[in-house]
Amino acid sequence: MTSAQNSNAALYFIDRHLAEGRSGKVAFVQGGRSLTYAELKRYTDRMVGFYAAIGVERESRVAMLVLDCLEFPIIFWGSLKAGVIPVALNTLLSTEQYRAILADCRAKVLFLSAPLFDVVAPLIGAHPTIERVFVVGGTAGDLPSFEQHLAGSQTGTAVETSPDEVAFWLYSSGSTGAPKGVIHVHSSLKETSDTFGSQVLGIQEDDTVFSVAKLFFAYGLGNGMTFPLATGATAILFGGRPTPDAVFEVLETNRPTIFYGVPTLYGAMLGAAGDNPIPGTDRLRISVSAGEALPREIGERWRRLTGTDILDGVGSTEMLHIFLSNAPGDVDYGTSGVAVPGYEVRLVDDAGVDVPDDEVGELLVRGATAASGYWNQREKSRTTFLGEWTRTGDKYTRRADGKHIYCGRTDDMFKVSGIWVAPFEVEQALIAHPDVLEAAVVPHEDDEGLLKPKAYVIRAEGAKASDEAVLYETLKDHVKNEIGQWKYPRWIEFVDDLPKTATGKIQRFKLRG
Repeated sequence: MTSAQNSNAALYFIDRHLAEGRSGKVAFVQGGRSLTYAELKRYTDRMVGFYAAIGVERESRVAMLVLDCLEFPIIFWGSLKAGVIPVALNTLLSTEQYRAILADCRAKVLFLSAPLFDVVAPLIGAHPTIERVFVVGGTAGDLPSFEQHLAGSQTGTAVETSPDEVAFWLYSSGSTGAPKGVIHVHSSLKETSDTFGSQVLGIQEDDTVFSVAKLFFAYGLGNGMTFPLATGATAILFGGRPTPDAVFEVLETNRPTIFYGVPTLYGAMLGAAGDNPIPGTDRLRISVSAGEALPREIGERWRRLTGTDILDGVGSTEMLHIFLSNAPGDVDYGTSGVAVPGYEVRLVDDAGVDVPDDEVGELLVRGATAASGYWNQREKSRTTFLGEWTRTGDKYTRRADGKHIYCGRTDDMFKVSGIWVAPFEVEQALIAHPDVLEAAVVPHEDDEGLLKPKAYVIRAEGAKASDEAVLYETLKDHVKNEIGQWKYPRWIEFVDDLPKTATGKIQRFKLRG
């Protein structure tokens, strides 16, 4: 393989920009700090020497428990340059979850943001595979500083890779159980920017993007790194907790042109804003949502307050980014749109046979970004990756115009009186009522052992009906009128919060009793 054929993804996403005249262009902004494309190349070249100095060989795995900061892209892309495989970890897990994941991936090195030290402190020095720990962005005991070691490292060059060589791992969000290690190759990164990034989002060099979804999340990885680096744009990084007020402050300070969120956050921001304009959205030209289906009410309210649409899309860790989406000029709230150029989708029944329009089927997707498989989970890999097709685990219907309507996860769907009920449809009807902030619906057995909908509801601030019994009757009638007589929740439990993954997906399996 000649250097001209080198498929190392870091060459396309970083080194290319210097030859194209973007050396001084800012690639990343974090608070009062910034990183230009030239600096990003220099530091990622040093990562090659960094690994050589500490004896980490090509194809070794390193774990990144790193908040969204300037060091994240340096470590991630520098690892790719060295042929080392970064495993980006969710920064909001427990000690025992980290113990299990680190044992599963067998990383040799752990890069650790200083604020996260306490949660993994019990593992340091006692983990069977972790040989070195480097602290990012501060100090933690007597552990060595990543920044100091990088500053003293020699410069190296990107190793030659094939398009199909393993580049990095992500762990699935765990919305239906334990996280799984998902293996991705070098070529998949450019494929996502060539499809959704270019042909749907239309990201340009002069864009400034802000993704509240974090970089450890497949959705956030594309939003905050892959897409802006593909075009020479600028990305805003924010490592803090994304409360509405914190997000408003970042928006107001940086005034992005593209904003990426998740339905839970959009709902919280709209709730905090009331009828007031969303601050910092005067330059906004488009917004994006993924992670879970976006309720119609949220999309329409966002458009009223910002003057811009939210492109609701569907992606997965297994496919790396969005493959089914609404598009600019063709936004149909309440649907997930159509297949992104470069992907094909099908809806099939339990026997794998394609279903006609308006019937419920499981969504299958085919595209070049599919993962190689799950680490150490052969049976799950065989049932998820079906040749060129990948099972999503999502149930959908397709209208005659080709638009897809989300029904729920395969494990969440159930029948009432022989008719399929989609939890999301009931949840969306509940959320449309002004007294409801969030809702989750699961099947529950009645006295005769038959399944009926049960709802868990978080009341909106200032809900008019203070009596729970009165509000239940109000919501029951509301759902009947919105979506049908048999779909209303037979039970409603009012709660203060709902179990969610760190990426905002409701974990309905934890609510099923």
